Amino acid sequence: MASVFRAMTISETRGFMKALIDTESDRILGFTMFGSGAGEVMTTVQMAMRSGTPYTELRDAVITHPTLPEGLIQLFLAVPAGSA
Repeated sequence: MASVFRAMTISETRGFMKALIDTESDRILGFTMFGSGAGEVMTTVQMAMRSGTPYTELRDAVITHPTLPEGLIQLFLAVPAGSA
């Protein structure tokens, strides 16, 4: 959370986001977040999971700045190349 711009602006940088990705389909199998505004971010991921949207769609999305869901871009940019 320390690298999420919105978390920095509200001085709530403690916590983390973690996702489990299916390497064959790029779908998000699981997601957890501990930190300020977790419910807002989890709703975004839940919608992607229910619709079968690959994580790359969230990674490449234009998300309003600064918001907590914007941290999903950073999270999914960290997926190692070739692993998903």
